[in-house]
Amino acid sequence: MSRTFADVLTVADSLVDIKPLDRADDLLRLLTRWVERGWLRSLDKAFVAFLHELAPDDDPLVLLAAALTSHQLGHGHVCLDLFETLKEPDFALSLPPEGDQQSGVMLLPSQLLEAVDGGHWCKVLASSSLVALAADPREAVQQRPLVLSGKRLYLRRYWTYERRIDNLLRERLAAHEATPSDLLQRLTELFGPARTGEVIDWQKLACALATRGAFSIVTGGPGTGKTTTVVRLLALLQAPAVEAGKPLRIRLAAPTGKAAARLTESISQQVRTLKVTQAIRDKIPSDVTTVHRLLGSRPGTRHFRHHAANRLPLDVLVVDEASMIDLEMMANLLDALPPHARLVLLGDKDQLASVEAGAVLGDLCRDAEGGWYSPQTRQWLEAVSGENLEASGLHEDTLNVHPLAQQVVMLRHSRRFGEGSGIGQLARWVNQQQPEEARRLLAARSHEDVFCLSLKNEQDRALERLLLDGHGEGPQGYRHYLNVLRNQRPALDSPLEDSCWTEWARQVLQAFDAFQLVCAVRKGPWGVEGLNQRVAGALLKARLIDSDQQWYEGRPVLMTRNDYGLGLMNGDIGIALKLPEREGSQAGKPVLRVAFARNDGQGGVRFVLPSRLNDVETVYAMTVHKSQGSEFAHTALILPDALNPVLTKELIYTGITRAKDWFTLIEPRSGVFEEAVRRKVKRLSGLMLELKEGDG
Repeated sequence: MSRTFADVLTVADSLVDIKPLDRADDLLRLLTRWVERGWLRSLDKAFVAFLHELAPDDDPLVLLAAALTSHQLGHGHVCLDLFETLKEPDFALSLPPEGDQQSGVMLLPSQLLEAVDGGHWCKVLASSSLVALAADPREAVQQRPLVLSGKRLYLRRYWTYERRIDNLLRERLAAHEATPSDLLQRLTELFGPARTGEVIDWQKLACALATRGAFSIVTGGPGTGKTTTVVRLLALLQAPAVEAGKPLRIRLAAPTGKAAARLTESISQQVRTLKVTQAIRDKIPSDVTTVHRLLGSRPGTRHFRHHAANRLPLDVLVVDEASMIDLEMMANLLDALPPHARLVLLGDKDQLASVEAGAVLGDLCRDAEGGWYSPQTRQWLEAVSGENLEASGLHEDTLNVHPLAQQVVMLRHSRRFGEGSGIGQLARWVNQQQPEEARRLLAARSHEDVFCLSLKNEQDRALERLLLDGHGEGPQGYRHYLNVLRNQRPALDSPLEDSCWTEWARQVLQAFDAFQLVCAVRKGPWGVEGLNQRVAGALLKARLIDSDQQWYEGRPVLMTRNDYGLGLMNGDIGIALKLPEREGSQAGKPVLRVAFARNDGQGGVRFVLPSRLNDVETVYAMTVHKSQGSEFAHTALILPDALNPVLTKELIYTGITRAKDWFTLIEPRSGVFEEAVRRKVKRLSGLMLELKEGDG
């Protein structure tokens, strides 16, 4: 006879060596043990204890669901899918990937929930005083910490974010903008005429779609021309406005300082080559800010200066690297947009999602691969672009069940990674979760831009040789930027005001971008912390730096928080350099300053005293997450020697696509790469489901 949830909790005391009290208290003690094992966060347990105080007589099934929902949130999931959880209950905890030898003496979710039916669990939650139903009036929802929507359980705040995004997107999708009567002519001037038999110009189609809606998305992998597309789109939108004497207020934003800097530089270069009049060119901005700065972040709070009651003063907003934007930030961004303003999101839907909860771009681009344009959308696109979609291979939305897809375009042709590119092919195999094909490509060594280094053990010095010297004649290692630092240094008697110091610093920063080691994890010998120490030690031994303690010339540092006072953003990289002191008794003597690129498209550099930098860390190695929004001539991705929850095809794909010219995979143990590629991030949310179902 199968045991009930209550039966299992009744014997919980014997399994976890505690004295039995009532069942809810038994569960709380079990959660404490899960925290001790590292399976659950202390925050999750504290949240459940708080709920128990609010409703002491509530069913323990409610508290268990709350614990798992909170824990899943820490892993980026916006909600807990109750039925999916019952299929794999233990997946909802941070259990060791290889299993835990002691788990037999500790109750797991699978044991607690073995006799629980999904429908029953939903009924228990629906009857709880802690849980509001999605259909309840807003006032009722505001009074309860949890929300149940069908089979999905949310913390109220994240339910609210999802609904705000959902509702605001519906409004934007329903708004149809007037397009220029001569749109075909304008597109032809920017892109050239359509060519029969040639590949489809997806960039042209993206621009066309964006002119007719208040919301649009342009997604695509690296090198597919997202920036080129948006520059031409801005010209397309701004030209009629300038001609009418009412230029649009356009703003550009990105989630991190590094991403903003890259877009600033890229747009600055491309605007100069646009085939438009100078009057139009002058009204296309190239200055990109961070999303936080755009909204006006208030330090120490979750609030921003711009919100629904104080909208942003703009007509068009373009947000790059949108895959890094989490649910909360997207809700705030949409709140702050004036109803009349257009929003254009750019990003690679296949990259890692944000560190925080939600995978908004991934959710919104779920139909991007198949297209799913309605017959009306397809006919309109062909009429205004001259392109023929007959052979596109896209699915057709004949039932009008894909409203969002009508404003999404996926760019499909990479100009950076052509057919012969090993990096491009490797990225595609990984993205398609084909580990055997990816391994064959790595093993064949038939591409000059892809390398693989298998380490014999933790002490294998081949790692140091790679990190210092790269691969011989081609890809560089860290010796390169330190040689530039040493060999290009101006004479110390040159005054600091002399432009030679700025030029030297710019060359060193540029040389540092030639190589970057990226890691999957932070801790351990194969994580950021261990490898930063290892690289610094190797550089010291090779006499390329004169110290590896605290501040020394050549130390590369990464900003870990925004510092608006210094004008430095989270993700900015600087390098400590010796420069002549300006004044005082030490005038002319060398003093350390940290050089950061101004990222103004002009090659400017700012110098900051190390004593003013509180939120920095050494960055010979950085996490793949931190590398998003950046690209390096040679990128080396090092995997840990054991499977880890963060190892997924999205992480591997993102690491590979940071490489511009060369990519090296470093493997301390065989098999980890293949296992990671087989695993896909599946962030739970109801965003696209609600948009389709219309039950919000």
